[in-house]
Amino acid sequence: MEKRTTFSKWSVGILFAVPQLLLIFTFFYWPAGQAIFWSLTLQQPWGGGNIWVGLDNFKSILASADYWNSVTISIIFAAISTSISMGVALILAALTDRQLRGSKFYSVVLIWPYGIAAPASAMAFRFILAPEAGFMSIVNHYWPGLWDPGLNGADAMATIIIAFSWKYIGYSFIFFLAAFQAIPRSLIEAAAMDGSGVLRRFWDIQFPLITPTIFFLLVINITESFQDSFGIVDIMTAGGPHNSTNLMVYKIYSDGFKGLDFSGAAAQSIILMLLIIVLTVFQFRFIERRVHYR
Repeated sequence: MEKRTTFSKWSVGILFAVPQLLLIFTFFYWPAGQAIFWSLTLQQPWGGGNIWVGLDNFKSILASADYWNSVTISIIFAAISTSISMGVALILAALTDRQLRGSKFYSVVLIWPYGIAAPASAMAFRFILAPEAGFMSIVNHYWPGLWDPGLNGADAMATIIIAFSWKYIGYSFIFFLAAFQAIPRSLIEAAAMDGSGVLRRFWDIQFPLITPTIFFLLVINITESFQDSFGIVDIMTAGGPHNSTNLMVYKIYSDGFKGLDFSGAAAQSIILMLLIIVLTVFQFRFIERRVHYR
């Protein structure tokens, strides 16, 4: 029989809940409420009160070609980086789960990238992928001008995708490896005895059983690609060149803190939040149907 912890007085339970409620209110509900208020008003850059403008900030943003460019490249960035990080992590986890030589060492090393802060990894990749040093300088030596993130928007987008994907490969790897190890070995051994090859066992047995983990990581990776990409963009490209890497989260920062358009930045943050909610609902509504829960 399930045992439940009870309190002699309801006030004791309230006291335990108050610290958590205060944290949620302070760091989520209060900032979200302020953002909504600012998005409906015109906030003066140097103080002086707010002027109620209703939905004018949203109309101005949605009429901006630069903003729609930011939305487009953010979706492209999310799709490519999520595919790379999850795809590579899935392959590495599948190989590690086979307990090949050195698998224990790899299982530890492959987790490390996620422990590195985004700005730190961005700084490392900024030097690794620099056109004038390292491997890419060799490439440019034989093919001059082939790689230059400072001038070429596609190269700049590739650099932030590589840096972000490298960081989240470690995160996805942890969950994929745990999902593989949760599958009973008897199922894999029985399939091997029946003559199924490695790829056939993976596709027919392992892959369907880890679909809950795949769905979870899909939601997390897409969400983080819209939010946690700020540090990488800020260090590596600062939104350039020519706004080719000016993702939605970075545009909020640049318009608000550099352009001093606090109201417009607040409206952009509301749109970003709504976009993430819509994408999450879409995934739960349509993609979760293909998930096989044990």
